[in-house]
Amino acid sequence: MVRDARHGTALVGATRAAAVAGPVAGVVYRALRARPRRAWQRTNYAGRTVDLYAGPAVALGTAAGAAALRLPPRTRAAAVLAVVAAAACGAYDDLAGADDPRRGFREHLTALRHGEVTSGAVKLLGIGAAGLAAGALLKDRPVDRVLGGIVIAGTAHLINLTDVRPGAAVAAVLTLGAPGLLRGPLVAAPMAAAAALAGDDLGERTMIGDTGAHALGAALGVAVAATAGRPGLAVHAAALVAAAVHGHRVTRLAEALGRR
Repeated sequence: MVRDARHGTALVGATRAAAVAGPVAGVVYRALRARPRRAWQRTNYAGRTVDLYAGPAVALGTAAGAAALRLPPRTRAAAVLAVVAAAACGAYDDLAGADDPRRGFREHLTALRHGEVTSGAVKLLGIGAAGLAAGALLKDRPVDRVLGGIVIAGTAHLINLTDVRPGAAVAAVLTLGAPGLLRGPLVAAPMAAAAALAGDDLGERTMIGDTGAHALGAALGVAVAATAGRPGLAVHAAALVAAAVHGHRVTRLAEALGRR
């Protein structure tokens, strides 16, 4: 009975988050498309010109959905902080690093060791710091705070690795988020925001870019960190570190699935 009550509460909260996140993402997206800017246009893998407006749209939708939940203030603050910071860092890389051929955290960290601060390095360090700050809001013990920060930043990076084909990152968000719906309502915010723009993403009119991928991933990471105990955090953190180290394999898998 207690479990059923918790599941019911989680589903009610998830419905509330989705009812806010999806519409906000849609409204922001349409408003941005009404006043297009060249800096937010890109050529996709198929040579088609698309915009990056889905990125800020899903980020703002996710943040709004998280803020609307009846959760402890520190949990909501952690979610909004992680999403907004990840989106801002991703947007910086989308705009400042558009012509940088380097990809993956290894190449950017190598450049940093040689004294060059790339937009990718700024993104990695910024999202890492935001993850640790969000982890500090969610957890009380230092070890749990660090693990939570790794989970949040690592999940943001993971979703970005999958953003290689139309709809791939959205599919990753929905697939990874679905199992968490019964544990906590927070996961519904990124899922609803991503789903709201899935049609335009699949139709190759827009792409979520680093802005949206990192924001959605950070929100998923907060949802995990908020509900997991230390063993769960440790398992997730280890898996995410492994995914980051072998990021090229994750990207290749996403590309292979996207071609099917």
